[in-house]
Amino acid sequence: MNDLANPPEDGRGSIRLEPFSRALSERYLAYALSTITSRSLPDARDGLKPVHRRLVYAMRELGLNPAAAFKKCARVVGDVMGKYHPHGDQAIYDAMARLAQDFAVRYPLVDGQGNFGNIDGDNPAAMRYTEARLTSVAEALLSGIEEDAIDFRETYDGEGREPTVLPSAFPNLLANGAQGIAVGMATNIPPHNVDELCEALLLLVKRRTATLDEVLELVPGPDFPTGGILCEAPETIRDAYRTGRGALRLRARWEKEDLARGQWQIVVTEIPYQVSKSRLIEKTAQLLEEKKAFLLGDIQDESAEDVRIVLTPRSRSVDPKQMMEQLFKLSEFETRISINLNALDGEGSPRVMNLRELLEIFLAHRREVLLRRSRHRLGTIARRLEILKGYMIVYLNLDEVIRIVREEDDPKGTLIRTFNLTDTQADAILNMRLRSLRKLEELEIKKEISALEEEQTEIEGLVEDTEKQWRKIGAEVRDMRKTFGKDTALGRRRTSIQGPPAEIDVPRAADIEKEPVTLVCSAEGWLRAMKGHLERETVLKYREGDAERFRFHAQTTDRILALASDGRVFTLDASKLPGGRGTGEPIRLQADIPAEAEIVELIVAPSDGLVLIASTEGRGFLAPVEALTAQTRAGRMVLNVGSTDKAALMKPVPKDADSIAVVGENRRLLIFPLDELPEMGRGKGVILQRYKNAALSDAIAFKLSDGLKWHTGDRIRHETDLTAWHGKRAAAGSPPPFGFPKPPKFESGLDL
Repeated sequence: MNDLANPPEDGRGSIRLEPFSRALSERYLAYALSTITSRSLPDARDGLKPVHRRLVYAMRELGLNPAAAFKKCARVVGDVMGKYHPHGDQAIYDAMARLAQDFAVRYPLVDGQGNFGNIDGDNPAAMRYTEARLTSVAEALLSGIEEDAIDFRETYDGEGREPTVLPSAFPNLLANGAQGIAVGMATNIPPHNVDELCEALLLLVKRRTATLDEVLELVPGPDFPTGGILCEAPETIRDAYRTGRGALRLRARWEKEDLARGQWQIVVTEIPYQVSKSRLIEKTAQLLEEKKAFLLGDIQDESAEDVRIVLTPRSRSVDPKQMMEQLFKLSEFETRISINLNALDGEGSPRVMNLRELLEIFLAHRREVLLRRSRHRLGTIARRLEILKGYMIVYLNLDEVIRIVREEDDPKGTLIRTFNLTDTQADAILNMRLRSLRKLEELEIKKEISALEEEQTEIEGLVEDTEKQWRKIGAEVRDMRKTFGKDTALGRRRTSIQGPPAEIDVPRAADIEKEPVTLVCSAEGWLRAMKGHLERETVLKYREGDAERFRFHAQTTDRILALASDGRVFTLDASKLPGGRGTGEPIRLQADIPAEAEIVELIVAPSDGLVLIASTEGRGFLAPVEALTAQTRAGRMVLNVGSTDKAALMKPVPKDADSIAVVGENRRLLIFPLDELPEMGRGKGVILQRYKNAALSDAIAFKLSDGLKWHTGDRIRHETDLTAWHGKRAAAGSPPPFGFPKPPKFESGLDL
């Protein structure tokens, strides 16, 4: 063992003392950076992750261009794994198979022959049974790679070289999208229509100062390979592209088919992106069996190559729109597509960008590729002109050149000295064939020299003139648009975009029995509906580290309102909540609650009337129940909150209520008339109680003559003389009565 005080001078085998936290953080940081830059996030320039780039490059090296014959996928996977990507063969094959799936990739990069999986979710056949070659899209990505258009680096074993990025004459990142999860970050870029992207690129080429809003007029939204209908307001789509983050609602495409004797059926021809058809049908059949989709009578899959799912109603009196609205709520006939425009920029740094920035990076890359290819071509022309001018010297001094070659011991050196040639010219002359000395060949060389000098002048002008460069890039974009534009089978738009769907009331099932339940929700958001009305003393089990947050009585026919901290209200059906066995299920399975939000209030929705809703900074208003209930999983935005506050409470207002009681965390109580609060459907509200270095703790609407109640130990105290706390709305209030609970809370009669 080495002596810690006298480590070896060469450093080998020495022990370095440093804090464990530092050693761990350094190594984890290196792992995280490797995952982000070399595995999970795509490059904004060519839209590829390293495994996809290596696959495409390896297939090019194997000569698998679109006109070539197919080769076994096992051969391709072996080359990729052995030369460029030292990971598992199955992972490489899965990535390759996805690039060939026209239902997963909007513009496939691999042309597959054999079973590459299907929209039902079946896996591809083994790599020894399938064959592949590149598509014209992949060929566009590789265009110019042999002309010094991009940089190369050593492969993992140092025995070869691989491209750091592809030249990419195709906007692959936005056209095909990307998904990936790295360490501490993720990406989810949906696919888009290339014709629309070309329009936006041409706008930016023509006017470099074009704004994001102008770009968004040309790119209205994603275009998914499986089609479907995007049901979002234009403002929502613009916000997602402006910030680089968001979520869009995608629905299946359906139509009503009339049958004999007044019967009808629904035919679904397109399903949402990345939804397995077999799983969708299985889950819908399960809903049918559990009588949750009570408007649906039967579901059948009549798909061949195209999707055809037939939905039969329970009776012909069912409204088709109501039946589909019910299925949209309960199944994956409607999904939420998240957007996270996170990619490696031109410098290799990961960041979330807006749509215009991604297009700008692509154009900057195309300009760099154009300049590098132009300089490479200038070098090629210069070398060719050098040789051709040497040939011309031969024709002008043919007899002397022949004599030197025949008689001199060092013909190369003599040629160089006699005619002032370069080494390259001398080698070219000595390697000439005798038949090249024809007079006709001399004329051809003169024509070639003239053409090359003209091309050289043109390219030099291009390299020195920025405007010419952008005109050239614009011409390339127009050529790409002709190849993949909306007039082609591949380029036509598949996903329709329409505004938010009209709210359709779905009738409740007639066979739902009214039964008492106790709703229980934990602090971590695990929800369950226990049979019967449980007493307060009933002990319930929770997950380790979790505890009770809400517990109240309800009926299976009730609607439950959940208020999130961001001010959004979600509507839950008590009959569809998870049962009381175990610890329940996360409430996020019932509603699309944003990741940064949490549930702060859970109540039974009154059949009608008003609800008091307020934020932590003491602002609130009265909202009609109709303004809170929502028909979708996305809920309804009701309370506007800022960055420094959040939604705090939501309480039903009794029909005979005439007063509002508010108490803050600073233990100040204020009571004022109910009519001082406005009635609103949405907003920030007015100040209920004014605080200094405090926040709202609780509020309640009540009848003044009935007094207030609160818990004092195991007893409930009832106070009817409340004169001391009367005041105007927005006042600071007074200290509450002796024995008021900590933290200050009222007894509402709802919590057990």
